Amino acid sequence: MNLHDDGRIVLTLDAGGTSFRFFAMRGGAMMAGPVVLPSCGDDLDACLRNIVEGFTRVRDQCPETPAAISFAFPGPADYPNGVIGDLGNLPGFRGGVALGPMLRNLFGIPVTINNDGDLFALGEALAGFLPYVNGLLEQAGSPKRYRNLFGVTLGTGFGGGIVSEGRLLRGDNSISGEVWLLRNRLHPEMNAEEGASIRAVRRVYAEQAGIPPGDAPEPKEIYRIGTGDRPGNRAAALEAFRQLGAVVGDAMANALTLLDGLAVVGGGIASAWTLFSPSLVAELNGTYANPEGRRFRRLASVAYNLEEPEQRKAFLLGNPRRVQVPGSSAMVPFDSLQRVGVGLSRLGTSEAISVGAYAFALKTLEEEPGAAH
Repeated sequence: MNLHDDGRIVLTLDAGGTSFRFFAMRGGAMMAGPVVLPSCGDDLDACLRNIVEGFTRVRDQCPETPAAISFAFPGPADYPNGVIGDLGNLPGFRGGVALGPMLRNLFGIPVTINNDGDLFALGEALAGFLPYVNGLLEQAGSPKRYRNLFGVTLGTGFGGGIVSEGRLLRGDNSISGEVWLLRNRLHPEMNAEEGASIRAVRRVYAEQAGIPPGDAPEPKEIYRIGTGDRPGNRAAALEAFRQLGAVVGDAMANALTLLDGLAVVGGGIASAWTLFSPSLVAELNGTYANPEGRRFRRLASVAYNLEEPEQRKAFLLGNPRRVQVPGSSAMVPFDSLQRVGVGLSRLGTSEAISVGAYAFALKTLEEEPGAAH
């Protein structure tokens, strides 16, 4: 899908717990907006009025009628049918709200809704990390190309999405890629989100520093403490991000075992990459032991941190050679280094979600003309 050559307009929404930001996109880029309105999450009527007003105002900035509305919205939800369930940060939604059909009736155009982690991964697969890495491989003269991507977002929660061969893996219940529900590597009685989120970083820092949890600074400040740019308990800061990297790396390894592709990280905590990526990549390259004590790799492939120049260089080079066809003088290429790469969002989390929403709407229009999602 060549997003940049597509002239259709899609209205999008960045839905947060406190505010909604509305945009119009064309050719995979913002062309109008933002229109910013409060979410009024505890008042369903006010919330719905603001959603309608936001889309109306951004639509009025467009030179022609938009082709669709497409946006990320928190779950649980029946995304294909546009029905939103009980939301923690938008408590006004209770018992099921048919948001998609309502907007379709009001605006007279198709409406698609999906999870932000899914749309983040789709945006990075189509216009961000995946084409970036394939471009590096092409520049290096490597014939290898990647077609699969696992994306995670680290922030208030731990989100995820899976894209294979350019298609978003949605699942039969619209809940694939729910990485937050994987087991916590360090505390198996908990889910992964309790070790891979803002509250996890603050909690571990507080534990290590011997202070009440409520007194722990925000992750961006803990990062500055860890780098020595701000006074504080540096050992506690480093341990907080080490543990985060271990939990994220373990969850990522479980996903890559099934998917076999690249992995990209976004979200607010991604800015602390230098502190948590060593333990993340170490987890990907970790080992298991069999009953006799023999060690073997956690992943069949070798994982590389593509933000590190030397690791990126080794990833791009691989181990190419030529082998002879038995019974023939013919030679065929063979790269014996099975490898995956992990790195940071190339679009930025919000833009990747918007690009993913844009692409998802266009794909839906192509595959299901007149779709009512």
